[in-house]
Amino acid sequence: MTDIRRAAALAVFAAAASMGAAAIAASDMAGDNPMVGGAPMYASKTIVENAVNSKDHETLVAAVKAAGLVDTLSGEGPFTVFAPTDAAFAALPAGTVETLLKPANKATLQKVLACHVVSAKAMSTAIKGMIADDGGVHPVPTVGGCTLKAWNNDGKIMLEDERGDVASVTIADVEQSNGVIHVIDAVMLPRG
Repeated sequence: MTDIRRAAALAVFAAAASMGAAAIAASDMAGDNPMVGGAPMYASKTIVENAVNSKDHETLVAAVKAAGLVDTLSGEGPFTVFAPTDAAFAALPAGTVETLLKPANKATLQKVLACHVVSAKAMSTAIKGMIADDGGVHPVPTVGGCTLKAWNNDGKIMLEDERGDVASVTIADVEQSNGVIHVIDAVMLPRG
């Protein structure tokens, strides 16, 4: 092999090794976190930093911004956020989301969103353990003053709000630098 070919082969090998190292580093940053809304979720980023990248949580992000909760959910935490998808918000009665996003309804929106947040980091195994310890149903007090009921349905965590509406956790244990997100398929509302 000529010196030119050898140098070219080494350059190609070095470039490939560099790309492989970058891919490994990116993989390590995401850890074992699942993809959410078509985007990787990085355990090194905050709840808000990750949520803005999820195509399934655009309504939630808009609501967090309208409620003035970006700084709170970017804070140290730890938080557990039960994160409703856009489809969950779309399932609310017509006009509900639009009404909640109006500046005049900021306090109500804050209450609704806070009913999805727990001031602790609770992974699904811990939640299932609490459910078992409580005989099948565990009360989940939220920072919004709501108490959700959690139970296990064939390995899937279910939540019931104070109005009797039920959500299931569709993606569990999405680790964040300031807590964890569990994606849910319904919006949890405070007692009317």
